[in-house]
Amino acid sequence: MTAPLLALDGITVGYGLLPVLHDVSLQIRSGEIVCLIGANGAGKTTTMMTICGRPRVSHGQVVFDGTDISQHPTHEIARLGICQSPEGRRIFARMTVMENLQMGAIVANTPDGFESDLARVFALFPRLADRSNQRGGTLSGGEQQMLAIARALMGRPKLLLLDEPSLGLAPLVVKQIFEAIKELNAQGLTVFLVEQNAFYALKLANRGYVMVNGRITMTGTGDELLASEHVREAYLDGATGPEEEVSVS
Repeated sequence: MTAPLLALDGITVGYGLLPVLHDVSLQIRSGEIVCLIGANGAGKTTTMMTICGRPRVSHGQVVFDGTDISQHPTHEIARLGICQSPEGRRIFARMTVMENLQMGAIVANTPDGFESDLARVFALFPRLADRSNQRGGTLSGGEQQMLAIARALMGRPKLLLLDEPSLGLAPLVVKQIFEAIKELNAQGLTVFLVEQNAFYALKLANRGYVMVNGRITMTGTGDELLASEHVREAYLDGATGPEEEVSVS
């Protein structure tokens, strides 16, 4: 079996003296969608931020494409091919849509490819093309999420990190976002998805991990975890809407 594109190997992470992640190990193979689910405060976002270099691991390794990146600065990690759409979107509110995308393209450092990359994200999110001269802060929540993902894509990632892409969005918009993620994966992009909405995430993912209090407690295929009684009781009780409205299969 080929080596994983990303591997977290027994990482322990904390903020000051406060431990947050405890001996976390997970793997993401090239071409997969892998999700990490868990309750609010479980450590999901810290896991994703650790991959990007902040906070640093105190024990264990983060290995990307065969390289230990545990102590790499964040900008070097991005240039290696890990780009993130963070929780809360964190777009540049006073910049236009186009300026946000230009900021994302700095990571790729391929000026000759800017126009083709721009055409790709506009094909994925046509609404952004219509609003290219509009300030990011005036966009709707769904449009801002599209912009956050598009900005990350402009960095030409090998691995796209998505932190809570459905947060605060209407169900119809969430469906559009997850359909876009599915399309990106069909084009060959590897995706690591952190998501509180376990139903959406597991319907989309090839494999998933469950995190409780900073520890991985379960792993399996998306279908296996959806069928798990424990997962259903803990994370799928009252899942959003009828399946046909949210299906991404």
